[in-house]
Amino acid sequence: MHSFRAAVEARDIDAIEALLADEVVFTSPVAFKPYPGKAITAAILRGVLRVFEDFRYVREIGDANGPDHALVFEATVDGKQLTGCDFLHIDDDGKIDELMVMVRPLSAAQALAARMGEQFERIKAEAAAQLEHDARA
Repeated sequence: MHSFRAAVEARDIDAIEALLADEVVFTSPVAFKPYPGKAITAAILRGVLRVFEDFRYVREIGDANGPDHALVFEATVDGKQLTGCDFLHIDDDGKIDELMVMVRPLSAAQALAARMGEQFERIKAEAAAQLEHDARA
């Protein structure tokens, strides 16, 4: 089992964050531009954990020792069942430097976009607080 999968399934945000490279780039299934950086990516993932219901990984694809992994999942958002995939790229230090998420069907992606939109002020505030904390550390 991939360590990211284990952390997400345990809903362990500290373990999830520890797996992210500082320069990670998150590509959302519902936003046009990618989000660069660990603080915003971790905040988005916290938002996702708040929004997804009945989340479960159903398959892993990839070489356990290779840099690229695909984790297929199922979840519900506002009564809409969705299937999605987390595409991970692992850097030379063993950290996730690329995380791209895709979901289907369109109706579930639209529900996800709406719910994440409701979360976005909180997500931005969490990311800003993390950046401020890191600057002081």
